[in-house]
Amino acid sequence: MMNAVEPISAKTRLVGLIGWPIGHSVSPAMHNAAFAALGLDWRYVPLPVDSALPGAVGAAVRGMRAMGLRGINVTVPHKQAVLPFLDRIAPAAQAMRAVNTIIVEADGSLTGDNTDAPGFVADLRAHGVEPAGQRVLVLGAGGSARAIVYGLAQAGATHITVANRSAERAAALLADLRPFLGGTRLEIVALPDGVPEAANDADLVVNCTSLGMTPRTDTTPWPADLPFQPAQAVYDLVYNPADTLLLRQARADGAHAIGGLGMLIWQGALAFEHWTGQMPPVDVMRAAAEAHLRRHGVSGRTPAPAEGVTIRPATHADIQVLARLNASIQAFHADALPSF
Repeated sequence: MMNAVEPISAKTRLVGLIGWPIGHSVSPAMHNAAFAALGLDWRYVPLPVDSALPGAVGAAVRGMRAMGLRGINVTVPHKQAVLPFLDRIAPAAQAMRAVNTIIVEADGSLTGDNTDAPGFVADLRAHGVEPAGQRVLVLGAGGSARAIVYGLAQAGATHITVANRSAERAAALLADLRPFLGGTRLEIVALPDGVPEAANDADLVVNCTSLGMTPRTDTTPWPADLPFQPAQAVYDLVYNPADTLLLRQARADGAHAIGGLGMLIWQGALAFEHWTGQMPPVDVMRAAAEAHLRRHGVSGRTPAPAEGVTIRPATHADIQVLARLNASIQAFHADALPSF
């Protein structure tokens, strides 16, 4: 088996990530761990592309051919900017109007795809949640919500309600996606006022806002006085921290709480498959991602209490108090998709 620290040679196949900034990226660690596990002489390298430099994005994409790269991932702020420089756009990327994966085909042409939506669905299924036939409440209407709504509809969700502070933004999202959504029923409600009624019938709740993400770890998009139902699944796209206030709310009420790291891993795994023709070991990618996050001060586990300190499980009343304290700073329109 190839060791991940062996030198790169002229025969090494290269893939990478463009974005700005990308120093925090988990992707090199998890992809390179998967290459090593499969014995592939491939490397994944971060390629920072400053969007302030005129023509930088186009030069980076065109340079893939000249440098012999087999593909790249694309993260913020370049997911839309790469579109004019590609030869083909896959249906998922067309629907989402964004590319997160570029594949260099055998003839040298460039295909743009988006693995966010299928990555999300794959992680749902890995946690025992089948979206087909489900009623779903999506919180937020930005780029992350676009991927989630598309993925859920493609997977057979029967009804999707999008809750957002700006009705116009939610309406624009659904208008853009409607041609791709088949028979899935779509609805828009206000966030937070319309959430209680929509939540009553929801089998699955998905947070596509950035509320709860570091450093605003004490914020949540969920109304303080609204309990989750034990039969519901609650998916938070935020993975930093791994255990968000929203997930603690859900868990305290007996719901099935799922963090967002799995979506990051699965979208990467599907990009890996596009490039190599092989499905990577997802468990290896997860272990590498978790190790990377621990090294950078983000833990996927609840920290142990200090000696002599007893910690009791949070009750719903506790979480209501925390949520009310932070209600004044909840920016429900914030919806940046966690980046690679």
